[in-house]
Amino acid sequence: MSDLAALQTGLELFPHGISRYAVGGVLVGLGVVVIYVATGISAGASTFLESTLSYVSGQSRFQQYVASRDWRLVFTFGIVAGAAAYALVFQDGGWGAYTTAVKPWRLLVGGVLVGVGTRVGKGCTSGHGVCGVGSASRTSLVGVATFLLVAIGTAQLVAALGVTP
Repeated sequence: MSDLAALQTGLELFPHGISRYAVGGVLVGLGVVVIYVATGISAGASTFLESTLSYVSGQSRFQQYVASRDWRLVFTFGIVAGAAAYALVFQDGGWGAYTTAVKPWRLLVGGVLVGVGTRVGKGCTSGHGVCGVGSASRTSLVGVATFLLVAIGTAQLVAALGVTP
């Protein structure tokens, strides 16, 4: 395959262009750098629930997050607010046009499984995938490879079983 053919094949994966992904990647990278420089902690969203529970629970498990819970709350709010702002500005009217056919119970079960997975995997894709891989952490490199292999395998299995939303 020639270089031009490979480029054309790659561009077909992004029918709306790559600029939005490039801008998003730069913004994520800048956010991670700001959080690390300001706090000395790698950014990640998997500790959001535990850090939020530290506001209402006195259990020692949650109290370890007291010093960092405020920025974690702002971080998570920023993820949601950023997605909402993008939808409003670039997707003609927000969320309504981009709903899913997936049944609510499947979304709930999937969300719970992702939550459990982030605890078992000692972090989430944002923590391991952005910060860990960026710092060449062996644990994160193995974790991200595992995330990808399991996701690809699961998607192939679900498709082979003919499961629909």
